[in-house]
Amino acid sequence: PPVLMYHSISPSPEPDPHRLRVHPDRLDRHLRLLRRLGLRGVSLTELVRAADRDSAAGLVGLTFDDGYTDFLDSAVPVLQRHGMTGTVYVVAGRMGGQNEWDTGPRFDIMTADQVRAVAAAGQEVGSHTMTHARLAGADPAVLAAEVGESRRVLEDVLQAEVASFCYPYGSYDQAAADAVRAAGYDN
Repeated sequence: PPVLMYHSISPSPEPDPHRLRVHPDRLDRHLRLLRRLGLRGVSLTELVRAADRDSAAGLVGLTFDDGYTDFLDSAVPVLQRHGMTGTVYVVAGRMGGQNEWDTGPRFDIMTADQVRAVAAAGQEVGSHTMTHARLAGADPAVLAAEVGESRRVLEDVLQAEVASFCYPYGSYDQAAADAVRAAGYDN
C-alpha cells in the first residue's frame, strides 16, 4: 500500500533549504485529493494491520517524521477535518528541543505534553530513535539505546504501547532491523 511521508507542516515563510516544510493548505489539498480518489489516510499501524488482513485497498499511510510541534498545531486540525489519521515519529530524546541533527533551520520538537495531546487527538505516535541517529553500521549498544530506550521513553510519556518505528534517514541494516524487532515494535 502507498505511504505519504511528511516532515514539517507549517505556514512559515522562513528559508527551508532541505525542503522539509509543507504548507497546511497544501496538506489540505493532498487530503482532499485522496478523498476524491476514494482513498483514506491512516496511521502506519492501521495500514499494516489492514494489509495483514488483505483489506488495505483504499488506504494510504500518512507519516510525519521528527515530531515537530507544527504537527500538533497545523497537521492535526487538517487530518481531523478530513477524518484521517497519521503517524508522527518522535525523536524521543529531543522532546522539547530542536532538530539539532540538521544543518539547516531549526524546528521545535513537541514536548511530552504535546505528544500526549497528539495521541489524545487520535493520532498514532511512533519512535524515531532517541537522537535521530543513523542506524546502519551502528554499534550494538548504540542500536539498543537508540531503538529500545526511545520506545521506553515514549511509552512512559503516553502510558500506552508504542508499536511503530521509523528509521532516521531511512538508514538501516540487518543489525538495525534486528534491534527494532528485539525492542518489540510491530512495524
